[in-house]
Amino acid sequence: MTYKRESAQELATSAFLYLAGRPDLVEAFLAATGLQPQDLRQVATSPEMALYVLDYLLEDDQRVIEAAAELGVAPGDLMQARTALAGPGSYGWQI
Repeated sequence: MTYKRESAQELATSAFLYLAGRPDLVEAFLAATGLQPQDLRQVATSPEMALYVLDYLLEDDQRVIEAAAELGVAPGDLMQARTALAGPGSYGWQI
């Protein structure tokens, strides 16, 4: 699937809800971002949060595979959505 900004944001929102439903993942996500649980509601819809969520998932192959399966998308879709939100080259390489 080719992601535009809107569809990429929708996937990131679904990924955020996926994380939120898994205590072990959300705890590690909070530790990685420095956010506190009470911060989540305030930042949940910010554009930066979408990138944080996708980056967190993309850091680990197993997280990518499990999240993609749960979200009903191909694993590569998570990277495509991230690129649509941040732009080509934003992850250290050009597309």
